[in-house]
Amino acid sequence: MAEIKPDEISGIILQQLSVFNLNTEMEEVGTVLQVGDGIARVYGLNNVGSGELVEFENGVRAIALNLEEDNVGIVLMGDSGEIKEGAKVRRTGKIASIKVYESMLGRVVNTLGETIDGKGPLTGESFEMPIERKAPGVIFREPVKEPLQTGIKAIDAMIPIGRGQRELIIGDRQTGKTAIAIDTIINQKEFYKAGKPVYCIYVAIGQKASTVAGIMQTLNENGAMPYTIIVAASASDPAPLQFYAPFAGAAIGEYFRDTGRPALIIFDDLSKQAVAYREVSLLLRRPPRS
Repeated sequence: MAEIKPDEISGIILQQLSVFNLNTEMEEVGTVLQVGDGIARVYGLNNVGSGELVEFENGVRAIALNLEEDNVGIVLMGDSGEIKEGAKVRRTGKIASIKVYESMLGRVVNTLGETIDGKGPLTGESFEMPIERKAPGVIFREPVKEPLQTGIKAIDAMIPIGRGQRELIIGDRQTGKTAIAIDTIINQKEFYKAGKPVYCIYVAIGQKASTVAGIMQTLNENGAMPYTIIVAASASDPAPLQFYAPFAGAAIGEYFRDTGRPALIIFDDLSKQAVAYREVSLLLRRPPRS
């Protein structure tokens, strides 16, 4: 048996004490009372803010919306299959945001900014963009002074559309609303070739995945994907992802705006986002199980 020397023991103890960290970190953790349909009720997050990002034990993130007296209603931004009653939720202290990459151009992403086109992960430097923030005041905005051509002569001749304005396309089903939007994206190819691209973000809300794939193929065939990003929240996605899809598209567009580049954002179809919002609202109003 090896002989134990007291001076060696005291040396080891002193070494351990020298690296001992007295700093402590406080985390506010809540417990899931009820979960279902992309909505969770959580008890214990007393200081959470509206719109704050929270995280479950399995890594799924969610956004706090309803701040009630004894619980918080949060919308899940991922699969709720593994989240059970009693699961732990922690605050992140950050407002809900999406990571935007330059390499998003030519790709199809979901509401969380993750690629869903099977071409691998995004690369390069990312920029954190909040999905909800106050728009610049009228005084700070550039005037609408440059035209935006759709490529359809009848529309460009009769309807003045400029960069920096909103335009609503209203019509019955199967009347060509999406076709106008896709033609407008394709028509920006001449600016891309000239080195002055108008970056396009197409947000597909509540559509079939096959429809989104068809639109991507059309843009590819016409050489429009290099300056286009498709944000897709398909009909099979949870209601919260469909509801937040336009917010994600707008955040990506704001990134290009903030870096001094023009961006065209097309939301198709906002009526389905309204349906998803009503669904989320009804689920949040449902009282938690006692």
